[in-house]
Amino acid sequence: MKSIKEERQQIFSDVYSNIIPKRVPINVTLTLDVVAGYAGLERKEALWNPGLVEDAVMEIGEKVFTDVCIFGGNPRIPSSTQAMGSINSVMSSTGFMQHPNVVGLLEEEYDEFIEDPFACIVEKVLPRLYKEMDFSLNGARSLFAVAQGMSARNAYFAQIGAISRKASETYGSYVGPMGASTGVYACMDLLSDNLRSFTGISSDIRRIPEKVAAASESLYPYNYKMGLPAVAHKEGSVFFPLHMPTFMREKDFEKLWWPTFKRQVDDYASLGIHARAFCEGNWMRYLDYLQDLPTDTRLQFEYGEAKVIKDKLGSKFILTGLFPLSTLTSYNKQQCIDKTKEFLDIMAPGGKFIFTFDKNPLVYADINLENLIAVCETVRDYGVYDNAGEKAGLDFSKDDYEHSNSPPFTSKYYRTWGEYKELHPHTPDNARDIVENLEDSILRFVYSLLL
Repeated sequence: MKSIKEERQQIFSDVYSNIIPKRVPINVTLTLDVVAGYAGLERKEALWNPGLVEDAVMEIGEKVFTDVCIFGGNPRIPSSTQAMGSINSVMSSTGFMQHPNVVGLLEEEYDEFIEDPFACIVEKVLPRLYKEMDFSLNGARSLFAVAQGMSARNAYFAQIGAISRKASETYGSYVGPMGASTGVYACMDLLSDNLRSFTGISSDIRRIPEKVAAASESLYPYNYKMGLPAVAHKEGSVFFPLHMPTFMREKDFEKLWWPTFKRQVDDYASLGIHARAFCEGNWMRYLDYLQDLPTDTRLQFEYGEAKVIKDKLGSKFILTGLFPLSTLTSYNKQQCIDKTKEFLDIMAPGGKFIFTFDKNPLVYADINLENLIAVCETVRDYGVYDNAGEKAGLDFSKDDYEHSNSPPFTSKYYRTWGEYKELHPHTPDNARDIVENLEDSILRFVYSLLL
């Protein structure tokens, strides 16, 4: 297991260093929902008690060859969202955590939002999306709801983390550097999902595009701060799930969506921080825009023409995704093996490639376990390079990018260290990190409620 662990650390390090690795790295994970199905558990029971799936995680980890931890949690946590009375993350009768099309920010509140986005979110948006947090209705009980929501969220991730660590240690999984990876939305995606809603933003784009642009701009300092990792490392990244572009006209995309995303990715690149973007939907019409992103941005595609994407982007970016999850349930084992080899023949040459599916399965029925095992083992055995160690493509240098120096995050509800010292002048200077971390933990919690 030690040698397997070392190999996995090395092949990922090579990919992130523009070196052709020994073989194609495999990034295949299964969510709690899928593992619960494998174990014969009700999804909602597992979501409330993640520890129930531990034995199943260990069983699947032994069967499926993947270079990363096989297990991933579900970001929608009923113990937390229900405590706060969420209407934007609701459990169905079958245990699915659904995301209804809800409006948190009213059209007439754009100006107030642009002035201080965080204050508007706290005062207006959260009480609409989380009914138990509405102080005007619940009084002091709303304080309990926030405390319960934070406590439940922390407890859930503690359980998920413990299971993941056990599986990683047992099966020698690749583990990235501590504190080097985070995840956020693109600014306009954040504005769209739980603030204006998909239908609301679609109308705003046509009727009041200048407000959309200004609101996205106003979100930038908060969004930038939430995505900034503690550590800049070549193997770390900031993950962006990209939502709106495939539903937009190109002229609207170019004017309203692209500017703040491009700036954020460039700003991180100037610090030696890489972006990892999941291009949801079909991004073929946007490939020329993607070409302008920083070298070694990690691009995961859901749909598209693999050969075109590889030929156009493969020497500058680290590519992943595209292999259809539906293959596992649409073909027999030998056909899955053949399809995998055909795909690797396109995507693997030249390096800068990590194998994963086009999307994650939602339930156990989305995979055929025998076929999944066959696909992963085929990648391991067939995706071997005969020119390992050679240069894989363009090299990244943070010196190629200039930081925009956008204004820092401020809000009437965010207390800086200087403001804290004015209130508590006897606080020693060595308490600064503690105070700032406590303040930032609230920013991160509020941000998580918008996803």
